Amino acid sequence: MKLVAKYIDVDAGEFTAIMHDDDCREIGVREQDRVKVKRHGNEITAILLTTDSAVAKGEIGLLGKAFNRMGIQPMEEVEVICTPKPDSIGHIKKKMRGEELSTEEIRGLVQDISNRNLSPVEMSAYVTSVYINGMNIRETADLTQAMVETGERIEFDNPVYDFHSVGGCPGNKVTLLVVPIVAAAGLMIPKTSSRAISSAAGTADIVEVFANVDFDASGLKSMAESVGGTIAWGGSMNIAPADDLIIKVEYPLGIDPHAQLLASVMSKKKAVGAKFLVMDIPMGENTKVPDMETARAYARDFIDLGEKLDMRVECAITYGGQPVGRAVGPALEAREAIAILEGRDQPRSVIEKACGLAGMLLEMGGIPSGEEKARELLESGKALAKFREIVVAQGGSPDISSGDMPVGEHTREILATSAGYVSGINNRSVVRIARAAGSPKDKGAGLELTRKRGDSVEKGDVLMTIHADNEAKLERAVAEARKLQPVAIEGMILSKVPSFKRI
Repeated sequence: MKLVAKYIDVDAGEFTAIMHDDDCREIGVREQDRVKVKRHGNEITAILLTTDSAVAKGEIGLLGKAFNRMGIQPMEEVEVICTPKPDSIGHIKKKMRGEELSTEEIRGLVQDISNRNLSPVEMSAYVTSVYINGMNIRETADLTQAMVETGERIEFDNPVYDFHSVGGCPGNKVTLLVVPIVAAAGLMIPKTSSRAISSAAGTADIVEVFANVDFDASGLKSMAESVGGTIAWGGSMNIAPADDLIIKVEYPLGIDPHAQLLASVMSKKKAVGAKFLVMDIPMGENTKVPDMETARAYARDFIDLGEKLDMRVECAITYGGQPVGRAVGPALEAREAIAILEGRDQPRSVIEKACGLAGMLLEMGGIPSGEEKARELLESGKALAKFREIVVAQGGSPDISSGDMPVGEHTREILATSAGYVSGINNRSVVRIARAAGSPKDKGAGLELTRKRGDSVEKGDVLMTIHADNEAKLERAVAEARKLQPVAIEGMILSKVPSFKRI
């Protein structure tokens, strides 16, 4: 069928087309079926939406990426053909039944994801099936390789070192310290980071406060070779493109399947040629990794997967029972991390963790007493100098300082309603409060913790300060804080037995 192409100024993750109901009946297609759109030897497969008003009979509306990919001129005629669903739909159903997928099935599935051949419903079914039924290490390795193969790869002449956290612990801004420390030691660390999926802020969200994070593969390579390190957003490059499309589905579902997390991390590292990788696995209540047994299982999987990918992986199981440092939210975390680089008196938890992780990478690079060397580079100001080089390379100010960070001007203090000691801080509740304040989209939004586990508290003391970019979101976050009460306070007497009074 020949139809006139019409540009629809709406975008979607997959290629999408809109056809009039009468034209759909004529070629025998329905909502969510696929049609192949052809023009001068160029073609795409699009997911179909039907209408009796958005486009006229004889027209086909192409949304955003679909129209641009075809290079069509407005009102140009294209050929539209009904096409069957891809075989990967069957592979998704197979995984939904808990069955193992073959190498070829995984490769075909990833190819269809990369080519945007799956609808949002089908993508959600895939993510959910992996979340529920998982993948074994062979499937995960095949998934990782397939994700690498469908995108660009960057090759460096020097050995590449890398670092990544599985996430789950708010305030974990240590990448902003680890990368400049390692680069200042002379090792190459072209770090690609992610945006938040279910957290208050991903590393890319934090860095975007003061520098550009969107670069193509050649730009990343050029910067890394020039200054020794980068902290860029992996989604801006055509590196493991299927991963970024999957993340868009994971975000609204609020889930991060274990096998997909492994493949997501390792595909990005493999694509930039990493040979040495340190994984941070925060462990604690209300994190992705609640206990030591789960943490060790994560570590084994990363190490085993690294061996299959010709990559040396070491894992650090770190304390994740409460937020790292005191700041949670893009600008607030940037301010805290930069203040540490400047030598200011800041939370020791961030410094200890960053130096420990950086030290592991330094020792993998043949530098003895890695943690001690990392601390020396931090305290001497060499890490700050390298950080500023990286910021300049990424389009930021050469005079960047912690005082420049634009934190939210609308603030409210949350006060203790009783005296005692902080017995715990609920990570998930902290994230919910920060997100209610507008984080990570609103860069200045988030919160600062005034008290942490073990601190003494008097009634009326400030437990946290919430920041927001507008009053409405501040009120929403305050209401969330009062409902969730993330900072648990207990007295020295936990219970009285018997609990009744004698008469």
